[in-house]
Amino acid sequence: MALHLAISALAALAAPASGAADTLYSGGTILTINDRQPQVEAVVVRDGQIAFVGSRRAALDFSPAARQVDLQGRTLTPGFIDGHSHVSGTGLQALSANLLPAPDGEGNSIPDLQRIMRQFYTQTAGPRGYKVLIGFGYDDSQLAERRHPTREELDAITTEIPVILMHQSGHLGAYNSKALEVAGITAATPDPEGGVIRREPGSRVPNGVMEENAHNLTLAKLMPTLGLDEAMAMLEAGQALYMKHGYTTAQDGNTDAGTLAMLPLAGKTGKLKIDVVAYTNIDVALSNPAMQGPYYSHQYTDHFRIGGVKITLDGSPQGKTAWLTRPYYKVPEGQKPSYAGYPIFTNAQADDLINRAWEHGWQVLAHANGDAAIDQFIHAVTAAEKAHPGKKLMPVLVHGQTMRRDQVPQIARLGIFPSLFPMHTYYWGDWHRESVLGPSAPRTSHPPAGCWMPA
Repeated sequence: MALHLAISALAALAAPASGAADTLYSGGTILTINDRQPQVEAVVVRDGQIAFVGSRRAALDFSPAARQVDLQGRTLTPGFIDGHSHVSGTGLQALSANLLPAPDGEGNSIPDLQRIMRQFYTQTAGPRGYKVLIGFGYDDSQLAERRHPTREELDAITTEIPVILMHQSGHLGAYNSKALEVAGITAATPDPEGGVIRREPGSRVPNGVMEENAHNLTLAKLMPTLGLDEAMAMLEAGQALYMKHGYTTAQDGNTDAGTLAMLPLAGKTGKLKIDVVAYTNIDVALSNPAMQGPYYSHQYTDHFRIGGVKITLDGSPQGKTAWLTRPYYKVPEGQKPSYAGYPIFTNAQADDLINRAWEHGWQVLAHANGDAAIDQFIHAVTAAEKAHPGKKLMPVLVHGQTMRRDQVPQIARLGIFPSLFPMHTYYWGDWHRESVLGPSAPRTSHPPAGCWMPA
């Protein structure tokens, strides 16, 4: 259970205001997240605001007519603020088959994925209505086979409609033959810039697995066109997941143009139940008037605001698409021994995009997992700050999972905020050691990064 507003300035035994408080919570552990007063017996909420915290007796004195809620031993905390996610994409996840491996699901092998997808296809109306079957969250590193499913294995689920299995990282996907046919992907289709179409051994025939921009472009061709009501329903489904886990502020990272138009409308019509801050895809932002409007603000309007822009510089280490300065310990099938991932943008493109963000005064959140991508971000921020002296925008390094020791003082000097992903070691630590980065890398790890690369 979570209250909407973070508790601040808690201490004060404020003078009673006129009228009865809305609600008095007591009877459980109440955490304030305030070091000076970490726990209290009671909280009084009035008109959606926290009006009082303290002892239960003092709370009753403060508002004798308050409606009382007994927590029955449960814990009450301030609402959680999401540090990194995609609320619009979470709606898609909520309406897709759950392919996550244990402990979050049952997708522990390719036969498991096939079983889950068959059940989802026969037991839910969505796939037949939208004419596409989508599952989310498979992870080759945690499958028994330690590989991605192929198009033939997805054909065994159904060949009637496209089947899309989205990797847990969001940076890769596996597609059946029907999906490739509808998307126009053949042996003659070249790899797009910033992406890879994986092929069957010894040939150009796609094996069904798409990386980065190849995945993004294919997915865009296959996703059903949603009406406004359907899009709103998906958004509400995503919000329900956040609220279920106590989040009252959610982020929408890399917001596209359609979502950027929908979110303010959702707020105006009362469909946003939590605060949503959007970080617009940087290409969209450069041509979208919303970035100059009232929603680009530190304040929420109808539970929505735009906080800045997002740029994706590389991919996923566990998917082996992150851009490293040295080769992967075990390269993906079909790649040369020197394979070290790849960037989404050239250095010149990254420099230009981030400089243009600086010109507009936009905070930049940069997805950069590999240490080469982090180098690219450091270079671009250095150039932007040199071109715009005195303009400090607190750029954010998102993930930074292979940050090197020598990069730490560089990001500190530039005022780059490291939004790191240490949970990665819980899910993929063994995979990194055995396949991604190798067994020797942890000896030179930089502890805060949650992963490792040599200096």
